[in-house]
Amino acid sequence: MPARKQIDLMTQALEELTARVEATPDPLAFPINSARIDYLPAELVLPDPVQARRVLPESIHFEFHAQHLTPVQALQELIRTAQLAARQHGRPFTNVSELLAELNSDEETDAPKYTPEELIVRDLTTLAVTIRDDGQVNPLTVYDVTQGITRSFRIETGERRFWASWLLREFLPGYTGDGTIPCVIIKGDKVSAFRQARENTARAGLSAIAMARQAALLLMAVHGVPKPDYAVSNDFYRQALDLDLRDKREYTDDILTAMGGIGRMHFSHYKSLLRLSDEAFELADRYALDEWRLRFVLPLAEDDQAEMIRQIIQFNLSGKQIQAICNQPDENDLPQTSELPKPALRLAGAAKSVNDLSGQGFAEALFQQEKDWHLARARLQMLKRVVLEAEAFIDNQ
Repeated sequence: MPARKQIDLMTQALEELTARVEATPDPLAFPINSARIDYLPAELVLPDPVQARRVLPESIHFEFHAQHLTPVQALQELIRTAQLAARQHGRPFTNVSELLAELNSDEETDAPKYTPEELIVRDLTTLAVTIRDDGQVNPLTVYDVTQGITRSFRIETGERRFWASWLLREFLPGYTGDGTIPCVIIKGDKVSAFRQARENTARAGLSAIAMARQAALLLMAVHGVPKPDYAVSNDFYRQALDLDLRDKREYTDDILTAMGGIGRMHFSHYKSLLRLSDEAFELADRYALDEWRLRFVLPLAEDDQAEMIRQIIQFNLSGKQIQAICNQPDENDLPQTSELPKPALRLAGAAKSVNDLSGQGFAEALFQQEKDWHLARARLQMLKRVVLEAEAFIDNQ
């Protein structure tokens, strides 16, 4: 066969192969460096363990990233937790398919106040149904973290879509996919904490605690603090308390823009939430408490922070109510006639006449003083804690 004809046949074969590869790309066989969308097997995609947004509850988050749970097992644990919470509030469901009727209902009157676990499942179910019915419009962005022969990709943006895709595949009817997730694969050196932050703030809103984590991640990124590939404690984010925008003025505008266009003062308020105790931090994140209410809790002692947040959650206290409770005068600043605080002496004196006091009368007196039943109830709860501590002290004498 003439050489020219051989070259023509080889060229034609290469063109056909190229056309076939472009029509059905195999991301496991060909290097991907472009911005095109590729469909990766869901098993090869890994969420970011240090991501500011926590999709899974704290305990499941750590179990999953310690590789003690698969994605399906993690969702099973999440759904089981939500079912338990729903049953305790008189709205049991057997599987997430039962939520579809509620999601499709137009009735919004007298909507119940769902627990955090129920809200997570409902949110993921809503997103999963959207993906099923309309397709996944926005692909994930991922980067290659392959070690050894098994390919794997870490999510930069799109973790909620990742979990919704798994929920659709394993827990909802009508799934017709092939087990892949649409992704844009970026180079490892192009991974950006700023792009992740912009994605977070542009979509479903972050809690105040997630914003605090986001502020920490951006500060650490510009200061060159390495980001680990395993789940971290809150102390990792608290490193940002020693970092400042003043040291990296050239990044200030980019950081504030990535945080949603907030101002310097608002950024500082979010960053200061990193000072909350671990228990207070988790509770505030779980119940998505806003920054305005949390700022009044910061000056309290660690044990009091968690207790105050429980009161906020239980009684849905407003910022003004929290401020009134937390900004009490320091007993050490009050003039004293003995070593004991004056409020303790006054309360002890009032105990002498407790036989003449009715519960209703005391409740009405609290309301008259506070002008708010929620605040009155919060005062009563704090008083109950003092009485229990006093009883325990007396028992030990």
